Parts: sequence; C-alpha cells; structure tokens
Amino acid sequence: MEPRITVITLGVSDLEHSLEFYRDGLGWSTDGIVGTEFEGGAVAFFPLQNGLQLALYPKQQIAADANVEETPPSSAEFTLGHNVASKEEVEDVIRTAEQAGGKITDPPRDRDWGGYSGHFTDLDNHLWEVVWNPQIEIEA
Repeated sequence: MEPRITVITLGVSDLEHSLEFYRDGLGWSTDGIVGTEFEGGAVAFFPLQNGLQLALYPKQQIAADANVEETPPSSAEFTLGHNVASKEEVEDVIRTAEQAGGKITDPPRDRDWGGYSGHFTDLDNHLWEVVWNPQIEIEA
C-alpha cells in the first residue's frame, strides 16, 4: 500500500451545523452538502491543498457504513494540524475559530521547540492545532 491520503473525513453529529462552522465561520470554500439523492450519502467536501479533501459526514452513517460501533469521541485521539506563516496568523486563526463557535483548549503560546501554537476544538470536539513553525516555510 502506498502512503497516500486523499480525504480526511470527520464524523459529525449535525452536518448542517458543522458545514456552517467550516464554511461560514472559518471561511472555507465548499459546494455545500452533496449526495442527498442517495440514502446515507449526504456529505460536505472542502478542498484543501494538493488535492486533499476534508469531508464532513454524519457520525452515525460512518458507523453504519463501516460496521463499527459508534463510541464516545475523545479529542485526544488525534489532532489536525494547520500550519501558518506567522505568530500573528496563529492568533488570527484561533480568534476566528472561537468566533465561529469553536472552543479554545490551549491559547496560543511560545513552545519549547521554538514555535508558537494553540489548539481549538470544532463543534464535534475534533482537535485542531494552529502552528507557526520557524522551520517550515508556508507556500502562498
């Protein structure tokens, strides 16, 4: 298997509400909810960089599709990293997420490794880390 990820799908409890958080609150582009003509097919896609997509899909439908039990979420299972080009951008993104209804779990601060970052959770407690790393150059 080649190490390739093309879609990251987040299970959400309310697809419309989560769509509003990412589209209206964070300002991400999307065609909105698609696939409603198929039973259990409603999903929202957000194009990211290099062909990667973020998908929002009802959590109950993920459990049914994959034949797994729906379990309580834990924000500590993984983080989604969003690298930015400056400390100021970290502050801006964290502020935007909070204004959109996200919860700041770790306000932006200097890190021992030389960077600057903060964390927030979205409406379904998916944990995001917003990072300025002086060792990583962000392309426009």
